Amino acid sequence: MAPGAQVRLFNSMGRRVADFAPLAEGRVRIYSCGPTVYSDPHLGNMRPYVLSDTIRRLLEWKGYSVTQVVNITDVGHVMGDRDEGEDKVEFAARKEQRLVKDITRGYAEAFFGFMADLNVLPAAHYPYASDYVPQMIKFAGRLEELGYTYQLPSGLYFDTARSGDYGKLALMPPSGQLEEGRVSLEGKRSAADFAVWRADPPDQQRIMRWESPWGWGVPGWHLECSVMSIDLLGEHFDIHTGGVDHREIHHVNEIAQSQAYLNDGQPWVPLWMHNEFLLLSGAKLSKSSGRMPTLRDLAETGYPPMAFRYFLLTAQYGRQLDLSNQSLAAATSALRRLLLRITPLRPLPVIRRYDEAWNTLGEPGRRALEALDEAWSNDLNTPQALAELQGILRSAELTDSDKAILAAAANQVLGLRLDSLDPDEITERSGQLTVPAELVEELVAARSAAREAGNWAEADRLRDQLTGLGVQVTDTPDGPRWTGTGAAGAGA
Repeated sequence: MAPGAQVRLFNSMGRRVADFAPLAEGRVRIYSCGPTVYSDPHLGNMRPYVLSDTIRRLLEWKGYSVTQVVNITDVGHVMGDRDEGEDKVEFAARKEQRLVKDITRGYAEAFFGFMADLNVLPAAHYPYASDYVPQMIKFAGRLEELGYTYQLPSGLYFDTARSGDYGKLALMPPSGQLEEGRVSLEGKRSAADFAVWRADPPDQQRIMRWESPWGWGVPGWHLECSVMSIDLLGEHFDIHTGGVDHREIHHVNEIAQSQAYLNDGQPWVPLWMHNEFLLLSGAKLSKSSGRMPTLRDLAETGYPPMAFRYFLLTAQYGRQLDLSNQSLAAATSALRRLLLRITPLRPLPVIRRYDEAWNTLGEPGRRALEALDEAWSNDLNTPQALAELQGILRSAELTDSDKAILAAAANQVLGLRLDSLDPDEITERSGQLTVPAELVEELVAARSAAREAGNWAEADRLRDQLTGLGVQVTDTPDGPRWTGTGAAGAGA
């Protein structure tokens, strides 16, 4: 049994918090859905990796040996996340007039750079989807042999009616009824059925394509995660993580095809963890609203990466978190105050495990350690852990030696570079985070619609969102006009 407080985590499968216990004693295996490398990951894209990194840090703190896999999607993910349309990577290659390999290499490097900036520990494996296509073809062939698929001119499809608990993760009704707006291709038996292999369209030859028993084409997007995770972590592993946007379709389909392939009557993965959306002054971060801000944009505005990580840790991962210039400034100030208290305690000792800290602390320090450990063990309650740490550093009861040990423990789990970051690098900035004009236009239009409907509370809420983005709206007889340094462009 791991030392300290019992680790309890929220499982999206069943929507409940439960005690964590690994499948194999002393060992934990984690698969985290990785990026599709067709553009720079925006700030919302980075929240899942801070979540999985914090899970990993906590479990290593408890003494577990952790193996993590993060996939790199460089083929198979179509525009709109469905089974129709152009591959996202090929779309980017045509748009930017660059070779596919240059697109994937460049954006993968940007992703790894952002991960390093946020002090996310490197995974054991970063498999690329294109390297696993032969294994994906074999996987799909096995599904076909077992009778879980059917073929159409457009590809090979998984028959979700054969999956007894399809949609359980997403709390779908037993009928498998899907949310409005999901498109059913002609010939599909159900709107829920999904492609495990997408054949080349008759009038189009893809840039990336492979020969298969179902014709030339590419694997379905969901297939790669099942194949790579099973290959690198084993048929069953402990934790699967990702953004909440994957919980309703992508992860549901992964479960269905994996359990069909394994055909052993066992749940594929026992624990599913999802972070909620990051909002931008109340609006969900999404590439559909134009170019969303990245970690690089934050740095250019003057906010260091650790201030963004600190900001993410101020809320539990399962809650939506609103990013604004005000909230970034508050996180930056709080991190600076934390560092100013820790700097006199440096150099911090190397503390990587709970028992290491426990064995070097006096009685008051042990009580403080228990409070810290209870906080982050309770479903990664990082806001409470940050509050406990601030209290520790202000305590008159604790010695500087104990404070240094406890700060080192917090640094190990929270990953804020408390042992080395210079507080002079963490200063309040007056710059405005740039957001796309398309998003501002959407909010201005929504505010106008609310005003026309007499919904003044909603109109005021939207104005507050715009103000948080650094945008000023002026109502004129010709309609609203907006300006602001916080938006990339100005409109009427």
